[in-house]
Amino acid sequence: MGMNRSPARRSHLTLAGRTRSAAAGAVAATVWALAEPLDQRLLRCDYSDVAVLGKAVTRGPHWRAAGLAIHALNGAIFGLAFHELRGRLRAEPKRLAVGLALSEHAVLYPLCYFVDRYHPARGERGIPPLLTNPRAYAQATWRHALFGAVLGRLAG
Repeated sequence: MGMNRSPARRSHLTLAGRTRSAAAGAVAATVWALAEPLDQRLLRCDYSDVAVLGKAVTRGPHWRAAGLAIHALNGAIFGLAFHELRGRLRAEPKRLAVGLALSEHAVLYPLCYFVDRYHPARGERGIPPLLTNPRAYAQATWRHALFGAVLGRLAG
């Protein structure tokens, strides 16, 4: 016998549910990008994910647009992963989204070693040393929590 799913649960599994989760991820990543100037001032660290992404693909005047586009795409992909996990785990959506975002942060932050060593724009505005920088780590933690809260709210 198949699982008995409520209508609300079934609608979550539809293409519309996936689209909503992807869009929520893109919006959450955009909110993150808009919040960067605030935490940069508060923590006195100019670390910017938009700069890390954008300056990795172009050194020209359009690095910010490129970085925002890549960041929104990453958010949409994360939204889809959230959607799939949400269908398998029994957790409140906002709590799950925040937990997943913070887990991703904790697991992937050590990869900043490669940004610090190999990024073509390392040391430029927006790309300070990251791996051993407690302010940058605090920024990334706050940004992931914000992203998860927005994702959970919009996709939930």
